[in-house]
Amino acid sequence: MTPSGPSTGVVDAHHHVWDLSVRDQDWITGEELAPLRRTFTLADLEPEARAAGVTATVLVQTVTVAEETPEFLALARDSGLVAGVVGWTDLTAPGITDTLAALRALPGGDRLVGIRHQVQGEPDPRWLLRPDVQRGLSAVADAGLVYDLIVRPHQLPAAAQAAALLPGLTFVLDHAGKPPVAERRTQPWADGLRALAARPNTVCKLSGLVTEADPHHWTVEDLRPYAETVIDAFGPGRLMFGSDWPVCRLAASYAEVADAARTLTTALSGPERRAVFAGTATRVYGLG
Repeated sequence: MTPSGPSTGVVDAHHHVWDLSVRDQDWITGEELAPLRRTFTLADLEPEARAAGVTATVLVQTVTVAEETPEFLALARDSGLVAGVVGWTDLTAPGITDTLAALRALPGGDRLVGIRHQVQGEPDPRWLLRPDVQRGLSAVADAGLVYDLIVRPHQLPAAAQAAALLPGLTFVLDHAGKPPVAERRTQPWADGLRALAARPNTVCKLSGLVTEADPHHWTVEDLRPYAETVIDAFGPGRLMFGSDWPVCRLAASYAEVADAARTLTTALSGPERRAVFAGTATRVYGLG
């Protein structure tokens, strides 16, 4: 992979780290997720990312714990790899504007590029449209940050409505909205995705598809209908590559995820591929 990024290489717009000696990751439950029940550090990530040509990454929150974001900002400050952090804060808190300003003032605060909440776990499919959430999203926009969407297909209609209500906020869809790859279905995911993509203030990550497929028997061809739908809906200028490491390890190595993304984008022109693998993330997240 050779597209140029904010320096000279690929931008991985979505990965995680966690240290189980610091806090539990309470979402890692059951036998299926057991391979993730260990500590994953930037030192573990770096050789795999560098081997794939990655020169900059975006570190994304994992739990709804306020202390995690300052920790990630400090990691980014001391890292030669992490160029941006998508953190978490309570969108419904009355003092969210002050909280975002305080995060920006912390060591590494200049690396804060976005906010995310685990909307996929909210029982209300219209959670994004609640007045208190809308107020919080407005504060994110006012702070000059983007908002990462982690939603399931049935929540895409509300996400599209939220994007329409807040045209000044850029919404970044993680993992293409988690399409039902293992079930080999495209609907109603595809319609929801296209409705979201119709809003000009939306962007999508080409990430997370391998873990939505059969983790033991997936092929690149299994992913192709979903990748092609995403490329057609958003276009390369609103699409960015993400590894979803280490979660991707449930189904594939870092190298396999990167190779799959390269294969799925071979029909694009050189400039279009450079957008997917670096330019879109650099522009949308303001990576320097």
